[in-house]
Amino acid sequence: MEQRQPALQENLAFHPYNIMLFLLLFGLTLLFLALTISYVYIRVTMDVEPVQLPGLFLFNTLILLGSSYTMIRAKQAYLNDDTGAYQRNLKYTIWLSLVFMAMQTIAWWWLFKINHTALASSTTAAFLYVLSFAHLAHVVAGLPFLINFYRAALSRMVDPVTVLVYFSDPEKRLKLRLLTVYWHFLDILWIYLVAFLGVNYLF
Repeated sequence: MEQRQPALQENLAFHPYNIMLFLLLFGLTLLFLALTISYVYIRVTMDVEPVQLPGLFLFNTLILLGSSYTMIRAKQAYLNDDTGAYQRNLKYTIWLSLVFMAMQTIAWWWLFKINHTALASSTTAAFLYVLSFAHLAHVVAGLPFLINFYRAALSRMVDPVTVLVYFSDPEKRLKLRLLTVYWHFLDILWIYLVAFLGVNYLF
């Protein structure tokens, strides 16, 4: 059994899911890097005023940090065979993600109604909307996978035998790890965007 474990780990390391996630994250990194570089270029060449960052963007950073924390807790619970903590932290992550989506909608409403910053009001305003919407779109894209994990945990972990089967599934462990990496990436990406837009507003 011990001799088969390294081979299994090696196969999982080069699993197509790993490669697909790497390509996805690489592509997203290039996309947002290109958008932020374009933002700086337009500001410098056209002397466009920056847009004030809504305070809710900072609050949303805390929400995303909380969702990353609950994902870490869910992964730890999975590795420790803790059914209750695993299901609970997956549920917390889903709710925090939904709160993030709601707060983002309120932040856009504040920009549009209170601050009178429409999408077409300036180039920098358009970039702010595009950057934040593109990030939210990828949170929405990851949410169905998270919900599927939670539903599977509820439906398949009903007795000691099914719990043992669930926790001993190497592919399930791999998918959970990849989903956790994706969630942390979205968290880091949001922190980068908020810091970038905040610094541009100050300077």
